[in-house]
Amino acid sequence: MTDRIWSYSTESGHLAGVDLTGWRVESVDGHIGKVDKHSDEVDDAYLVVDTGVWIFGKEVLIPASAVTRVDLEEYTVHLALSKEQVKDAPEFVSDKHLADLQYREEIGQYYRTGGPFSGGTGAI
Repeated sequence: MTDRIWSYSTESGHLAGVDLTGWRVESVDGHIGKVDKHSDEVDDAYLVVDTGVWIFGKEVLIPASAVTRVDLEEYTVHLALSKEQVKDAPEFVSDKHLADLQYREEIGQYYRTGGPFSGGTGAI
């Protein structure tokens, strides 16, 4: 994958090799869950966020470019997404979607058109 949304921005403070599993995840308007899985792969970096009881345990796949800041002291990942954008994102099922390139393209399309990468309506 060579899509910019699957890469951390240099301004995010993300350090390759830091295990983000279990870290708190914050949207622009509040807490949304914790990191369940993540990838640091070049051009294929992402977070799988477990939203817990907030939206009935739904997990969502979030492209790394949505990360605006990684707080190494507070163990918190900050996103350029609203709670609504996360809530409306397609559900992620690890066994079904992790290696599914078609699903990954659909996720990319969601964030390009309805999420922060949509050119004007998004947060980034």
